[in-house]
Amino acid sequence: MRVQAIRERLEALGALPEHQRRVLRDWVQAAPHERGRRRPADYLPRPVREALPALDRELDGLARLVSSHPAEDGSARLLVALGDGQAVEAVLLPRDGVCVSSQVGCAVGCQFCMTGREGLLRQVTSGEIVAQVVLARRQRPVKKVVFMGMGEPAHNLEHVLEAIELLGVEGNIAHKNLVFSTVGDARAFERLGQGAVKPALALSLHSTDPALRARLLPRAPRLSPRELVEHGERYARLSGYPVQYQWTLLDGVNDSPAEMDGIVDLLRGRYAVLNMIPYNTVPGLDFRRPGWERARAIAAGLHARGILTKLRDSAGQDVDGGCGQLRARAGRGIALRRA
Repeated sequence: MRVQAIRERLEALGALPEHQRRVLRDWVQAAPHERGRRRPADYLPRPVREALPALDRELDGLARLVSSHPAEDGSARLLVALGDGQAVEAVLLPRDGVCVSSQVGCAVGCQFCMTGREGLLRQVTSGEIVAQVVLARRQRPVKKVVFMGMGEPAHNLEHVLEAIELLGVEGNIAHKNLVFSTVGDARAFERLGQGAVKPALALSLHSTDPALRARLLPRAPRLSPRELVEHGERYARLSGYPVQYQWTLLDGVNDSPAEMDGIVDLLRGRYAVLNMIPYNTVPGLDFRRPGWERARAIAAGLHARGILTKLRDSAGQDVDGGCGQLRARAGRGIALRRA
């Protein structure tokens, strides 16, 4: 279900734009329709009030929690069932964040990612994206949403941007705390700056060597690392937020001195932050996680050379929660019973 379809259904019941906003605001903020002295009878037309219980049940069915896997770092990996029995993953992050999925599977095929191994199964609708945030908000406060879960947001652009607009307008989430993550797509660079809500941008860089990046991200758009950074810099200046360049640190693959020199050449003087994330080991994939002390030394070296570098750990290390692993363990195309 698209967010726009919810608006149209409410409009057909006689809801004016402000009525539609109130209903959507309650949903996206995980708030009851009745709170304090406010009751739906005070502000909604009767047909809308009468339809609310059925609509609420339908919205609740867009995303259902199957299992939660808390980790020692304060995060929790969630396996989430969609209405048709497919499943995606969301992650409750420390410091009031949530990471959501925009596709079931992914077509980019990043070699170090479990999600990309099964290809793209289907798009996640804007309603299902928002429903993941609602599900998270029913467990803890959410002040930040990152689109870094399963899928490539740029390949589901209409639905992702529709969800971002609702979250930024009615969801009480600062625009800079809505983070659109992509491997790089010309359509995304064009569209992100046109909306009323301009999210922060995260770009998956992973290598400054064009040939290596093409091998690691085999079906990403054929933008060179330098072209990717040029696109990012233009958007950073437009939005006013630094671009977050993502670098999954792979032992013996993209951790060489030549790569570090390449990072300095590409990013020094840019409106940018480098998020360096030691690889989250995935059984069956031929990549290794570097030692933490080595990762710390690499990040410190880059910082000393003028690159604002944040060394981050992938949430859920102790529960084998790399993106796609929960779903893979549950089985491809699983048929989950509806509650």
